Amino acid sequence: MADTTETTAPTTTAMRELDPDARPRAVRRPRGILVPLWLGYVFLYLPILVVVIMSFNDSENLFVWRGFSLRWYPELFADEKIMQGLVNTLIVATGATAIATVLGTLLAYGIHHFTRGGLIRAFAIAPAILPDLLLGIGLLTFFSLLSFSLGLQSVILAHAVFATAFVTAIVLARMANLDPSLEEASRDLGAGPVRTFVRITLPQLAPGIVAGALLAFTLSIDEFVIAFFTTAPTQPTLPIVIYSMVRFGVTPEVNALATLLLLVSIVTVIAAQRLTRLTGSDR
Repeated sequence: MADTTETTAPTTTAMRELDPDARPRAVRRPRGILVPLWLGYVFLYLPILVVVIMSFNDSENLFVWRGFSLRWYPELFADEKIMQGLVNTLIVATGATAIATVLGTLLAYGIHHFTRGGLIRAFAIAPAILPDLLLGIGLLTFFSLLSFSLGLQSVILAHAVFATAFVTAIVLARMANLDPSLEEASRDLGAGPVRTFVRITLPQLAPGIVAGALLAFTLSIDEFVIAFFTTAPTQPTLPIVIYSMVRFGVTPEVNALATLLLLVSIVTVIAAQRLTRLTGSDR
């Protein structure tokens, strides 16, 4: 028998150890390339930072710093007009989120299981990308044709329209990562469509549903244009109250209120983003 000797080619690591010149060299990036990045961040966040800092200013003059103080926060909560606007906003956001979460989840389930192509999906998500002005005028016209009285109920329905689109998009992204064999196994074992949805599909969709609900709640709190067109003058939401206040100049109370809204928005968006990242964790 002929002697066979196996020859193995040197690995890439061995070659790099033998030849130092073959090692990859670190790519040096010019320092100036980061300047546009930091300028963009400054442009975006410097005005917000100024508002937050001035909310702790002891002076009534927004352009004069007299020292650190929390005096404007108790005065903010003592303002009945602002508190009523906050209550109205929470009612609207809670109602719109509940409607949008249910409709968005069911819409996403139907699109994923019973449609083909992207046309229906695009129509379902379209309210999320339509201009607020167009959506507000269209909803106002629709309510007028139905002789539907304007108030908090009309704002809830109006906010539910665009919030449903966001919930649908997030739940659809979650459904794209589900294992369809679990639903098939449930049906093979005798479970009906409703029971399969409640016991199998819904628990898997929970992170996406909660993320969509949190995003819908945040967007409803901050929304101004659609609420401006669809609410009654006697029941303004908080953004409309803020607008009526800043028309005559920004006051320290407005800075304090903006800081609190910013904090709520950041916490909610981070929570929604963390839950959305769970979309691909099951596979």
